[in-house]
Amino acid sequence: MSEETCDCAQHLPGKNGTCDCGGECSCDCGCDCCKGGGRFHRRYQTKAEQTAELETYLVELKSEVQAIEERLADLRKA
Repeated sequence: MSEETCDCAQHLPGKNGTCDCGGECSCDCGCDCCKGGGRFHRRYQTKAEQTAELETYLVELKSEVQAIEERLADLRKA
């Protein structure tokens, strides 16, 4: 069975590597959750996935910077 017909559907666009089969399928796509095949398949992120991940990370970093700046301001007041 190929990735396109895999029961777990983790290879479909937008699934981000999540598995729907619960380890119950026996295809040979090589997924960690599938019992067949056991082949390793490298999955590269698309530019859109990389961008979304980095934008999320940037928001987290900006929040951390803000918290540090607030802490520094409090320390300078004391």
